[in-house]
Amino acid sequence: MATFVHLTSTAHAPRIRRAGIRAESRGRDGARGVYCFPVLRSYTLTHQWLRELARHGTRGGLIAVHLRVDDAEPVAVGRYSRPPERVTAAEAVGRIGALADPRGWEVFVPRAVTAREVHRIRSAPQVSGWRYLPDAHGRVPCTCAGCVAGGGYGSRRLRERRPHELDGPPPPPRVLLARVEAAGAPGDPAALREALHWFGMRRSGPLPSLARLAGHPDPGVREDLVWAVGRWRNPGVAALLDGLAEDPCAGVREAVEAVRD
Repeated sequence: MATFVHLTSTAHAPRIRRAGIRAESRGRDGARGVYCFPVLRSYTLTHQWLRELARHGTRGGLIAVHLRVDDAEPVAVGRYSRPPERVTAAEAVGRIGALADPRGWEVFVPRAVTAREVHRIRSAPQVSGWRYLPDAHGRVPCTCAGCVAGGGYGSRRLRERRPHELDGPPPPPRVLLARVEAAGAPGDPAALREALHWFGMRRSGPLPSLARLAGHPDPGVREDLVWAVGRWRNPGVAALLDGLAEDPCAGVREAVEAVRD
């Protein structure tokens, strides 16, 4: 029997003892199943995913669920950043155990795990493992919207300390309005589109000061205006979009349809 460990929220312990582990996760091919990792001699490597999973929030901390499956059970094995391979459970244990650095590897069992296959459940202190990715400590963090999740611990301070050139955080509205005014009339398209890019990251903004851009001769400015203010809840947004819905440029009209979907 191949032995694996599955890390999950403490709140799930009673249900797991009673009915096993649900097939709630999705594999690369869309199949539902359970992610786990072989039980190795090294406690740190066996529980390497602890800190990364804890970063996404848990109910009452994490527990380690040890489970046993048949050696011939078909599973998927691979590193998180690569397509997995279909092997047996015994082959997955042997392959990961033979690696010089098995950090970031995982095993996917494409089905639910029954209560009879659960060997034991114990607490798992969240002091082992890596965060973000193996060897992330010491690297300059990326602050793009894809790497830094909004609302995460320290994310606001990180983005303020190392602002991303495209994903912000956006400058204050008064700074952006000054850039719009400095662009002139009708205004330099490049400067206006950059300001509108940042306005689009805000939940609301100074709509009356931007409404004049609906008549800008550059269609790119008008389209970016739609993307910037289309999700705002300010009074007057609907009327502005009504006017732009009749714009002679197809790209502007399509943008209006997209923000209203």
